[in-house]
Amino acid sequence: MDKQLQALQHNLEAAVQRTDAEGIEFWFARDLQDPLGYARWENFQTAIQRAMESCEASGHKASDHFRGVTKLIVHGKGGEREIDDFMLTRYACYLIAQNGDPRKPEIAFAQSYFAVQTRKQELIEDRMRLQARMEARDRLRESEKSLSQNIFERGVDDAGFGRIRSKGDQALFGGHTTQAMKDKYGIVKSRPLADFLPTLTIAAKNLATEMTNHNVEQANLQGEHAITHEHVKNNESVRDMLGQRGIKPEKLAAEEDLKKLERRVKTDEKKLAKHTKTLPPHDD
Repeated sequence: MDKQLQALQHNLEAAVQRTDAEGIEFWFARDLQDPLGYARWENFQTAIQRAMESCEASGHKASDHFRGVTKLIVHGKGGEREIDDFMLTRYACYLIAQNGDPRKPEIAFAQSYFAVQTRKQELIEDRMRLQARMEARDRLRESEKSLSQNIFERGVDDAGFGRIRSKGDQALFGGHTTQAMKDKYGIVKSRPLADFLPTLTIAAKNLATEMTNHNVEQANLQGEHAITHEHVKNNESVRDMLGQRGIKPEKLAAEEDLKKLERRVKTDEKKLAKHTKTLPPHDD
């Protein structure tokens, strides 16, 4: 774990509080604002509100995990004033991180830190790698959807898009077809190859697809032949770039089925909600 993530882990662990009687762990939102990369309290409040809505949507009372409080702080020349804050359970913190930008290392780390049942470094790092792969797959899915819509308007139907994507795969994998890569990895015909690729290869496919999307629009390319040529060239360029660093996509090992991993993440989230102790009742 690099120094930035080690510092984040230290800050999150230092910020944990416990209720006096029940010993329930919680965090104050103000203590998490900076570690999670939010410069303005107003922006962090927006993330908290989204997390509260997610909590209710998942069948849990937001009041069990989010509690608005006021705190007295000293400022200036010893003056005091009240500020708004929230008490947050671990599940609440997880939902806030889930509603943040996963491209921020602080958010990606927090998602994993609050999700795992223990704070062991290797478990956090494993889950961060899983999250990165899932995020890469989502980005590829979106870029392929955009390309499909883009080229449909330029005379290419769904079958044509499939052929274009297949030709791109063949260029990226050094002449190996999509089916050949599925056979190599032992993937059934009906499943997408990308669900079994490592993060690096998914990102490579996404880069080539985004380049094709851009150039199709910039050059106003029309028809399957022209767009296929463009997509093949972009995949060849990405392959060349990887090759300069000694990486051959077809040589990389397959990863676990992302659909299984997504189900595991949802199961872990349910366990987290179930096993997180809720905040104690309000004192009247």
